[in-house]
Amino acid sequence: MNALDLLIQDHEKVKKLFQEAEQTTDHTQKTELFDRIDTELAIHAEVEEAVFYPAVEKHEKLKEMVAEARDEHEEVEELLLEIEDLATEGTEFDSKLTALKETVEHHVAEEEGEMFPKVRELFDAKILEQLGKELESAKGKHIGIDKDDL
Repeated sequence: MNALDLLIQDHEKVKKLFQEAEQTTDHTQKTELFDRIDTELAIHAEVEEAVFYPAVEKHEKLKEMVAEARDEHEEVEELLLEIEDLATEGTEFDSKLTALKETVEHHVAEEEGEMFPKVRELFDAKILEQLGKELESAKGKHIGIDKDDL
């Protein structure tokens, strides 16, 4: 699978987890869903920053987009840390989870709407396939690893 398809697949997985978390009123299930969101986002950000962004930012046209994407990853990480400290039963948890969802949606929209089309323009299919393999390999190293170990 090429790098862009793999990253989009990650985006879709997290989107579904957010939808499930919004729909449930069960606090235990909401906590479990948040933990999955937290882990998925942490792994996604780590492999994206280790493999994808370094390759992409080699092109001058993409440097600014990558810098902005990294800033957005920091925003997401800050929200994740704030949410980890909250009880799932409070309204603050729900409002922070909504803020996290909106921040992630904004990041995804910019990547898929602006960065990825430029990447498709600048990289040939063979390079995108190779980047995809590198992303899959990096992700595979995190299967079964607790997010706190990242």
